[in-house]
Formats: sequence, structure tokens, C-alpha cells
Amino acid sequence: MTLQRYQAAIAAFDRANAQDPNKEMADGKEYPKELLYAQRMTEMQERFAPGASEAVKLAVRAQHIQRWKSPRSDYPMDKPGYMLWRTNLYKFHAETAGNLMKEVGYDDEMVARVKAIVGKKELKTNPETQMMEDVVDLVFIEHYMLAFAGQHPEYDEAKWILIIKKTWNKMSSNAHEFALAGKIRLPEALVPLILKAVQ
Repeated sequence: MTLQRYQAAIAAFDRANAQDPNKEMADGKEYPKELLYAQRMTEMQERFAPGASEAVKLAVRAQHIQRWKSPRSDYPMDKPGYMLWRTNLYKFHAETAGNLMKEVGYDDEMVARVKAIVGKKELKTNPETQMMEDVVDLVFIEHYMLAFAGQHPEYDEAKWILIIKKTWNKMSSNAHEFALAGKIRLPEALVPLILKAVQ
């Protein structure tokens, strides 16, 4: 790893995410929403997989890059609309990250590798993509699952168990062990449902 180039890429990703007009509070401080998310992703990656490759570290930091530029409301509010939005988001994030990496001097091979991870290519066969997915899901459980629950009071227990199972099924066995070993902060109110869903 060329540390200077790596740091330049991380700084470029952070500058891009710092433009987020949406704000979120954490520890009494206001952050641009996607900048906070990116920092949480890196923090989780360092806890879960401190020996991750340079490509994974870059992909983790860029996973939601400038997400606000492609809002869900631009697509039909049905399942096909949701799936199209997600597919286009992966491409958008991958392209944005790749362009910023080129600007700081990364070669085509590393850019392609990071774009494949950010684009969630070959999730079950590319260990680097799987590692990023593990970090995504661990961050969701620790930081966002409870807020998501608050946005959907209409969901019953069966629906919640389905959501948790879907998240769990995307994770590797290493991530399962990490989550259940008390290495992430499980949302207290949802712990009974989480344990029910994963048994």
C-alpha cells in the first residue's frame, strides 16, 4: 500500500460525502449523514477485519458515496422500482469511487477491484465483496436497525424476523460469530427478536 495515495483517496471520498445536505446527530455532534456512515464503516472494518486488503478498506469507505444524489423517490415506489434503484445505486457508487481513485493516481487494476466490491459483484464468490457486505450488515445492526424499526411501527414480529433473517443470510459465518460474541452493540429493544431470528 502506498500510504500517501491511500490517504488521498480516503480524503477525496470524505470530501465528496461531506457535501451531503442531510444531517445526522452522533455523540452530541452533527455530521453530514453519508460522511458519518463512511466513518462508521471504517471503524467497524477495523474492529471486524483489521487485516483487510487495501481494496476492501477503500470500498468500505466509499460504499455509500454521495448516495443522496440518487434518491429512492426518483423511482417507482414498488418492488421493481426498488430493485432498479438498488442496481443503479451500486453502479453510481462504483463509478464515483473509481473516478476519485483515478484522480489520486490509482491504476486501472485497483480501480476495477474496488468498483467490483462497491458494486457488490460476485457476493458469494469474491471474498473481498463478502467482507464489505459483512461490514455493511454489522454497521446496520449496530447503528441503524433500531432507527429503521422506529420508521416502521406497522411491522409485526413475523415481518421483523424476516428482515433480520435476510440481513443474517447475507453475512459470513465469521460475521455471525463476531455479532453473537458481543463484539457489536446489539440494539437492546430488538435483541429478543434478533436471537429468535438467527436460531
